[in-house]
Amino acid sequence: MEKKKIVAIVPMRHSSERVKGKNYRDFAGKPLYQHIIESLLQCTLIDTVLIDTDSPVILEQAAKLYPSVLLLERPAHLRDGAIAMNDVLLNIINQVPSDFYLQTHSTNPLLTAATISVGIEKFLSIYPMYDSLFSVTRRQVRYWDELARPINHNHHILLRTQDLPPVFEENSCMYLFTKEILQQKHNRIGDRPFMFEMPEVEAQDIDVELNFEVAELLFKKTRGLL
Repeated sequence: MEKKKIVAIVPMRHSSERVKGKNYRDFAGKPLYQHIIESLLQCTLIDTVLIDTDSPVILEQAAKLYPSVLLLERPAHLRDGAIAMNDVLLNIINQVPSDFYLQTHSTNPLLTAATISVGIEKFLSIYPMYDSLFSVTRRQVRYWDELARPINHNHHILLRTQDLPPVFEENSCMYLFTKEILQQKHNRIGDRPFMFEMPEVEAQDIDVELNFEVAELLFKKTRGLL
């Protein structure tokens, strides 16, 4: 199979509403964003790692620490927190050509190079039967909607949770897509997406302060730092 170029994108804003300065805040001994960058740099299937940010802190640090990483300063009109991520990504892919784009977040510090590589390898082996990939976490718990109606179970039949049909949470750790999909659908997920189930412990996402504390504890435990 012909080698496909893959650009890995890590978008980051300087400001964060719920966890102040989280992207460059210390996390287990180094700024948070550095963990995912180093995991991506370890993946031999990735040709280019790209940081898109409006943060002078990250731009200055990354330029010194990671000379092979491509740095894009986010334009002013895309810096507001209400701007859709797909608009940010469109700005990036129109500047940096690639066969495929892998997008992840600085807020997924437990995502390992090994899992990223497995996801890429799986996707390349099934493309074009599947046109895109997104990572998921398996859930086998009882879900209800806001009207107290069961979503994934029959409440008259009390199955053990491990016997429930699984549902899958889009965990935002990994997306693989083409420029055409993003342009045509304004979405990272195509018409025939592959759901890549990954280890739950690696799917930690830092959105609020509690997430930060739990993720840091798990990171230290899984890396033998405790």
